[in-house]
Amino acid sequence: MEDLWCVALGVFQLWLFVVVFFITLPAMFGLSLGVTGLYIQILVKILEWATLRIQRGRQEQPSVPVPLPNGIIERAGGSMAEEMGRPGCGRFAPSDALYFCKKGLESIADDQVTQRFSSEELASWNLLTRTNQNFCYISLRLTVIWVLGVLVRYCVLFPLRITLAAIGLSWLVIGTTVVGLLPESSVKNWLSELVHLTCYRICARGLSATIRYHNRENKPQKGGICVANHTTPIDVVILANDGCYAMVGQIHGGLMGVLQRSMVRSCPHVWFERSEMKDRHAVTSRLRAHVAAETKLPILIFPEGTCINNTSVMMFKKGSFEIGGTIYPVAIKYDPRFGDAFWNSGKYHMVSYLLRTMTSWAIVVNVWYLPPMTLQDGEDAAQFANRVKSAIARRGGLLDLAWDGGLKRGKVKDSFKEQQQKMYSSFILGQNGINNQ
Repeated sequence: MEDLWCVALGVFQLWLFVVVFFITLPAMFGLSLGVTGLYIQILVKILEWATLRIQRGRQEQPSVPVPLPNGIIERAGGSMAEEMGRPGCGRFAPSDALYFCKKGLESIADDQVTQRFSSEELASWNLLTRTNQNFCYISLRLTVIWVLGVLVRYCVLFPLRITLAAIGLSWLVIGTTVVGLLPESSVKNWLSELVHLTCYRICARGLSATIRYHNRENKPQKGGICVANHTTPIDVVILANDGCYAMVGQIHGGLMGVLQRSMVRSCPHVWFERSEMKDRHAVTSRLRAHVAAETKLPILIFPEGTCINNTSVMMFKKGSFEIGGTIYPVAIKYDPRFGDAFWNSGKYHMVSYLLRTMTSWAIVVNVWYLPPMTLQDGEDAAQFANRVKSAIARRGGLLDLAWDGGLKRGKVKDSFKEQQQKMYSSFILGQNGINNQ
């Protein structure tokens, strides 16, 4: 029995030695031994082989399921008049009712909002059970590869990632608490940024994250506001790997509360009580005071207010654009082949989501820093928010949607219904007004 304990202790010591000296320390200094890159290259080759094998299997076995397309309805597009088939006539016609019935049925069958809160469909299987396990039965070799992948993901990668996450979060709590005891000075600010940066780098390494940053000359500067599309809570880790930010959010309890209290001791993060979050003026006032101090870290805000499934950008809340100052847009796009980064908060709680993420192949993501933007003359906050959103959507190759992400849990606002009514009224009355002249 003692021999067994000695062997177990030796294996544990070897494990910690490898994790600390070959992964954690290089990550803290922003270095890489190239293992993750090699792992991704091998994974790409395996996924390409699996794709070819599945395509061949579909020809040999017609019963193999085919992935569903992202949309089941092909929409015509164009103006309301063109879709009605009456571009030159503004008079009311009974057939107009059929147009509105058609649009209503399309929205019920395949609306643009609901599909943004479900996992992104893949063109082919990525050897993860949660995508389509039927594919693993196409051939014996594909089944063997899938089984080996399960063993690697759950028996090697998962324990490794849990260990690195524990090290990273422990370092964050201990480091920020110690730094928080120091008097206010430039040294304290430097140490705080160093602790945050090293912590996020360790956590990113624990997710086997491969992050490609583009246009670093546009990185957010102090005294500014960084806004980005939102797919997952991991977005914070991805962005903070390349620079420190002041976080904005609601005060939580439990483990999240412990992290928030420790972080705010060393860095001016902006946490709100639940009652304060409902007071938009109070939130705007505190954020404006933070931005006014040009020596403070840039604020990181996700204006969508909820996670979207890596295919689209939905309406940006205008509150972030009423603060003033310079806006630094950032576009984030995850590669879905290596794992589903989207957090469906209505289906999975945080712990379940993190477990799914830690048992995926990897996190591969592109980050684009866009040129800074400011409010233009004659432009209100809502128009400014839409302009920034459109720029992020174009750069990230995402759909630019006008819908509010809050529809995930709420009903359509009356203003959206009134907008359609006004469009039809202007179509009718505008043409009639011209005819009467």
